[in-house]
Amino acid sequence: MKKYDYLIVGSGLFGATFAYRAHKAGKRCLVIDKRAQLGGNLYCENVEGINVHKYGAHIFHTSNKQVWNFVNDIVEFNRYTNSPVANFKGSLYNLPFNMNTFAELWGVKTPEEALSKLDEQRKEAVEKMKAEGVSEPRNLEEQALTLIGKDVYEKLIKGYTEKQWGRKCTDLPAFIIKRLPVRLVFDNNYFNDSYQGIPIGGYNKLIDGLLEGVETITGVDFFDCERSQDAQGEWEVKSDKFEAHCTQLVYTGQLDEFFDYQFGKLNFRTVRFETEVKDTANYQGNAVVNYTDAETPYTRVIEHKHFESFGQAVYENPKTVISREYSTEWKDGMEPYYPVNDEENNSKAERYRNLAKNCKNVIFGGRLAEYKYYDMAPIVEQVLNMDI
Repeated sequence: MKKYDYLIVGSGLFGATFAYRAHKAGKRCLVIDKRAQLGGNLYCENVEGINVHKYGAHIFHTSNKQVWNFVNDIVEFNRYTNSPVANFKGSLYNLPFNMNTFAELWGVKTPEEALSKLDEQRKEAVEKMKAEGVSEPRNLEEQALTLIGKDVYEKLIKGYTEKQWGRKCTDLPAFIIKRLPVRLVFDNNYFNDSYQGIPIGGYNKLIDGLLEGVETITGVDFFDCERSQDAQGEWEVKSDKFEAHCTQLVYTGQLDEFFDYQFGKLNFRTVRFETEVKDTANYQGNAVVNYTDAETPYTRVIEHKHFESFGQAVYENPKTVISREYSTEWKDGMEPYYPVNDEENNSKAERYRNLAKNCKNVIFGGRLAEYKYYDMAPIVEQVLNMDI
């Protein structure tokens, strides 16, 4: 039986970054993953010479220079800037909400004109609530109307949000939208961060760089393995592919599954992808187009080549690949994507987290193991700040 300092369950960003740091520190690591490939949801599939984000679009962004320098030391990132477009019944609007959006919506030309229109519609929403004897928004719809007004809400928020959550906005809690950023400048850059981009050559390059020199095994489900802990808390894990004795376990899978669902299953939202090769060099002219009307069944269309090809270079490949995204309720066997942020699931998750705190020689990390939505950069930052 081989001895390791760390057995890392899951090769997504948390697991791969942890393995990188541990390996650099001279620790013996084994990374296992139940999928046939490494990288978790960052994995890219090459289709027609295009890196397709198989598990959904991933855009790295951060204002933390240490994090940015770290990932760029692994692989150089390109200059991609996230500037999504919203399609509402054939009309196009820039996101996030900025002067380009307001000019298209209302024909306004100055920040003063846009602000006047926003304030007028916000005031209408507040007065309507007061007339009903309400002082605080009771649901997401009322919250959005007081923050942004009816025109932006009805065209760019309502239909998209209801498709994303599978519920009416009037049935969703107000706290889901704490704020709606409004920019009174002509700036379509979605993020406010200092740095953003995509790894040149795709995210597989980042994962391969993080796991270079680390022992990895794919096609192994941790829960199909024979597992035991000794009196010191050290682990023995066996399968038909390996036998490992490790000092510590790093677990990045589903939190409830680790504890055999003893408090019941945590819920998720998931995404179904419909990916298609198109015989055109440029299908929609942008990486991300959101469909914000209720009638279009998908939430957005991703055209993957725009993450890595810019300007005239888009036409060097005569084909393109698009993915339509359909948000849906999660069921067993589906990929869990987004934790459901409601009272029932948050309460249940907290009970599981309390169990995790008392687990000897187990590190729980990442979106699934913490039942918490993360962007990529905070995951990297978290691992960089750990004592390994």
